[in-house]
Amino acid sequence: MTDRGAAADRHVPVLRDRILDLLAPSLERPGAVFVDGTLGMGGHSAGVLERFPQARVVGIDRDEEALALSRARLASFGDRFQAVHAIYDDLETVFAEADIERADGILYDLGVSSLQLDEADRGFAYAQDAPLDMRMDQSVGITAADVLNTYGPGDLIRVLRDYGEERFAKRIVSAIIREREREPFTRSARLVELLRGAVPAASQRTGGHPAKRTFQALRIEVNAELSVWQAAAPAAIERLAVGGRIAVLSYHSLEDRITKRAFAAGAVSTAPAGLPVELPEHRPYLRLITRGAEEPTEAEKAENPRSASARLRVAERTRDTSTREHGGTAR
Repeated sequence: MTDRGAAADRHVPVLRDRILDLLAPSLERPGAVFVDGTLGMGGHSAGVLERFPQARVVGIDRDEEALALSRARLASFGDRFQAVHAIYDDLETVFAEADIERADGILYDLGVSSLQLDEADRGFAYAQDAPLDMRMDQSVGITAADVLNTYGPGDLIRVLRDYGEERFAKRIVSAIIREREREPFTRSARLVELLRGAVPAASQRTGGHPAKRTFQALRIEVNAELSVWQAAAPAAIERLAVGGRIAVLSYHSLEDRITKRAFAAGAVSTAPAGLPVELPEHRPYLRLITRGAEEPTEAEKAENPRSASARLRVAERTRDTSTREHGGTAR
């Protein structure tokens, strides 16, 4: 791992204080367990450990460099902090490894981390020329270059449209196919140059950087981000103790839509129409804490521009719905 400085000096956690305030009722409980599903450089977890001295933190990340930085940053908290190398939808393995049954607080800060954006050799940022990698876990899986060089036109169009919401997907893919026949893609600067030529100038003047949507789409495809979150959201809710709270930070509408649906499914009664009495098993098992999705304040956006697109949703577990046996109590 290259030494690029301490994690605390390189990262401003988005909406940290607001998240701590919203999770406080669940994390102030004796012996509270907080699961940071997207540990990154440990900014949110550091806030939990400092503010809630009785809480224990389990941090999950698929990025080995992030885990190393967080372990160094949070070493002073001793056994109150444990880091686990995993993808955040594999909660069965994570909870077993950490020897916990339920969490009192859970946080997911979705999308690409500051660590990954800031490191030119990872290929996430279109502002810097780098190998087209984009893997959050660089030990496994396909790279962005693999996607560009091997996917058929139809699959490439699907990726750009579904994950980047790119209106000019067909034009871009036509240009990619022509270029890769001449020479395979290996670095980001060549792709950015292609996108500047493929996206109409008028759209570039009003829609931001021409590479923004394509890079987002490739990153989501490489890391299977949406399918992972689709599985992780209900799994996390299932593992939340009664009275526990889950907070989710999303950075684009695709992620936020999955979160909204998962929360909404738990916040409504399932009693059949016309039933005179609502049975306990039909009652909502979630209570929405935020009204819709909260946004950062203008002051936070100015201090931390990467927070500008963030949307925060928080829900509280109101009853247990588990149908399987756990070794511990369900609270």
